[in-house]
Amino acid sequence: MTLTNPAPQTLADIFEIRRDGSRSVVSREWVLEVPVALEFNGLTYAVMMATPTDLEDFARGFALTEGLAASAHDLTSIAVAKVELGFIIRTSLEGVGVEQLSERVRTRVAESSCGLCGIENLEALAKALPKVSTHDPIRPDAVFAGIASLRERQTLNKRTHAAHGAAFCDPSGQILVMREDVGRHNGIDKLVGAAAVASFDPADGFFVSTARCSYEIVEKVVKAGGTSLVTVSLPTTMAVDRATDAGLSLYCLARDDSFLDLSADTKSID
Repeated sequence: MTLTNPAPQTLADIFEIRRDGSRSVVSREWVLEVPVALEFNGLTYAVMMATPTDLEDFARGFALTEGLAASAHDLTSIAVAKVELGFIIRTSLEGVGVEQLSERVRTRVAESSCGLCGIENLEALAKALPKVSTHDPIRPDAVFAGIASLRERQTLNKRTHAAHGAAFCDPSGQILVMREDVGRHNGIDKLVGAAAVASFDPADGFFVSTARCSYEIVEKVVKAGGTSLVTVSLPTTMAVDRATDAGLSLYCLARDDSFLDLSADTKSID
């Protein structure tokens, strides 16, 4: 079952206070943030705080970036249910992830959007990422085009000022698919899931994210098969280290008129 994406909630009679001391009563839309449980083959793998939109894409992308699925075809059915406390996504999983699912559920003691909570030890965190495929650098005009287009297409964020955006662009910077969520990791997972359904090759373009460039964002892009990532913020040291080790091209602090090129293997751009 596919549920209609719920609209943001509207709260009325809020006081808006201005610098000059004046005040007025306004109404604002608020982004939804609810518990979303991800079940695979009847086993609860994680409960994430998320915006309940595009939840089927969320399940697909989460399975791909967690390594539970090698492709979208490994997820044979996805059912989304609204329950009293939130949402449950029930997914049937085949292929590479079935053998490891029960063990990972058994040993996983917690899960949250902070990323580290679901990792059992430091060795798991230090595990090498797969190397990205050989690729050309992104042209500057494509970076600027992608950033500008993502900002314009963030309809949920325009209404609430509280949602992260993630997009996949072709080499010219044209957005092919985008998703939004209150959680920065969730937005990437939704995007990965949507791109997989559309059969886009993650190596044939680049990812753009409005989120803080943490190591988790880098890892999700690499595990999805991406080669290049553009973010509006500076990366953490760990994000740079992980990107460099994997060969991911990283372009950060992207603005209308400039960005930083932190590519692992910077080449000359004509």
